[in-house]
Amino acid sequence: MDDIGRLAFLLIGPGTLIVFGLGFLWVWLIERQRHYLLLLASGCVLFSMGALTQIFYVPSDTGLNAIVSNAFYTSAVLLVAEGLLRRAGKRFGFVPHIVLMASSALLIWYFFYVERNLVARVYIQNFGFGLILLVTALRLARPVRARAIDRTLFWVLLIFAVQFFPRTVLTLGFSAPEGARAFGQSLFWSVLHLSLAVLGAGLAFVILAAVVTDMVEDLRRERDHDQLTGVLNRRGFENRADHLLAGSTGMVALVLCDLDHFKRINDTFGHAAGDEVLEAFGAILRRNIRRRDVVGRIGGEEFSILLPDADAEGAHELIARLRAVLGQTTFRLPEAACVTASFGIAVSRGGEQRAALMARADSALYQAKNTGRNRAMLSTNV
Repeated sequence: MDDIGRLAFLLIGPGTLIVFGLGFLWVWLIERQRHYLLLLASGCVLFSMGALTQIFYVPSDTGLNAIVSNAFYTSAVLLVAEGLLRRAGKRFGFVPHIVLMASSALLIWYFFYVERNLVARVYIQNFGFGLILLVTALRLARPVRARAIDRTLFWVLLIFAVQFFPRTVLTLGFSAPEGARAFGQSLFWSVLHLSLAVLGAGLAFVILAAVVTDMVEDLRRERDHDQLTGVLNRRGFENRADHLLAGSTGMVALVLCDLDHFKRINDTFGHAAGDEVLEAFGAILRRNIRRRDVVGRIGGEEFSILLPDADAEGAHELIARLRAVLGQTTFRLPEAACVTASFGIAVSRGGEQRAALMARADSALYQAKNTGRNRAMLSTNV
């Protein structure tokens, strides 16, 4: 390979990472609350600068070049690791960054100016970077039920971290070519940049895909959730209920709930007080349902709860808990006021569609309200 071809090959990795760095920056400009994107963008750019420093041999002093490029590389790896951890709500912290940066710089300085040893410098960098990323991957390990994109990110990061160890040993061994030109044409140097171009770009792509997935899911959550009560809105509830009913082979109970005399609360104490009641009741619902249950606010003060693998008895048990908690809850109203609710129950008869099930539960709710409120009625319609 001639010098121009080799230079073009070496520039593939840094160029690709700069593109991904700009991609992370662009996504941050769209969603500026995700500050970890700036860490990822900076990491990509700094790693590219480290590579360019070595490729173009700037600064030309070998010792200074080794220290400067190491500073770029180490800070880049730490920023990427910090960005990935912050995306998951974790972090390394400021002190470990300073300690690792200082330790790395000191070791590179020692093995150049005190005991010149190129092999030691290479192993310090590659094993150090691999260890930082390995620790990051292990801290990002998720349960088996994690999203597919999170599992993919974990495995790609783990592979990228682990490859630093065998790649360095197999391509460098324990001796290095003498001279900058010979080292630049060595197997280690070529494989290093090939791994950067392929595995590094692959990791950056998966990270970017994970970020975009986060944004899409947040948009869906905002679209399908009621901001006041924290439960699903009508659209979100209907979509989730349809999906659950379509795949259900057992009994399913549906509970419709309506806060009694809610209009009187709004008219007497104002809509702000009414909103506080709705917010508190939404919290009560979220705390008292099972993990697989589906709850949504389908009207002003009307809520719907879908209970998979539950019969009328299970629905009544849930309602008893809700009524007990509701009765013990002190609402922030200008004067003492008792907040109660009426419930209508319908149990699926196998293959019943959501609309039909809700119509029967609504009929039962109507009976509960017409017979005194603050009670539950079971639909007996076929």
